[in-house]
Formats: sequence, structure tokens, C-alpha cells
Amino acid sequence: MAKLTHFDGDGQAHMVDVGDKPVTQRTATARGHVKMLPQTLDLIEAGTAKKGDVLGVARLAGIMGAKRTADLIPLCHPLPVTSVSLDLTPDRALPGVRVEATVRTTGQTGVEMEALTAVSTACLTIYDMLKAVERGMEIGGIAVTFKDGGKSGRYSAP
Repeated sequence: MAKLTHFDGDGQAHMVDVGDKPVTQRTATARGHVKMLPQTLDLIEAGTAKKGDVLGVARLAGIMGAKRTADLIPLCHPLPVTSVSLDLTPDRALPGVRVEATVRTTGQTGVEMEALTAVSTACLTIYDMLKAVERGMEIGGIAVTFKDGGKSGRYSAP
């Protein structure tokens, strides 16, 4: 089993020193979803949700979330995020919205946490914008699906 890097020799939490790591291109993609009633999804697709453009606002929230990850997760390094993209796709089979975020940087550590934060923030925003019509929506399936760059190389979820 791999050693947990966020703990020192005494078991105390600490920020990992990445100062000696090479600067490389790094990419991470994460996904998640918000499950809702078909009638709630109708509001998104028709553009008639009371608070406005649900997917547009959620996309912006996801981008903002990715950029603020180090402010939210105590041991994350602040990174020069070079790109954040979010795909928010209504899915009648769910029913709900599927969210996928891809984050890129040129840095000394990866952007998996930024991708996860982007997805989480977008999903929470969808919930917030629609909670007046449905409080029982479910947020789930949040996971890293791809990462590339750095010492550990490439990962693709099965």
C-alpha cells in the first residue's frame, strides 16, 4: 500500500513539499451527477427555472470552484490553473444532469482536487437553483475519471 503523503513521521497532518518536483503539464477529469424528477429536468431544458439559466450558472460556479480549491481543502496547494472546462448534459435516462470537468495546469502537483471541486460546486449549484421545486434531488457519482502528468503518470478509470 502506498504511503499517505499528507502525514509526517509523527502522524501529524502537513502540506507536502512539492518544491523539488519538476514542473509538468497536468490534466485531470472528474464526473458526477444530479438526479432529479423528470419535471424538474423539464425546467432546465425549457429554460424556465425561476432563478434563471441553471446550466450556465452551474458552469460558472464549477469554474470558480476549481480556482478556489486551495481555499477550501486545507492541504491543497494553490495552483496556476490554466484551463477549466465543464460539460453539463441533461440526461433523461438518469433523469437529471451529468457533470464533467477537466482542469489543466503546468505545475508541480496534480489537479485532481480542482476537477473534483469543479464538479461538486457545479452539482451543488444545480441543487441550489432548483431546490424550490424539488428538495429530494440526489448528488452522486463524483469521481476522478482521468489524470495525466507528474511522477505517477496516467490514470484512467475503468
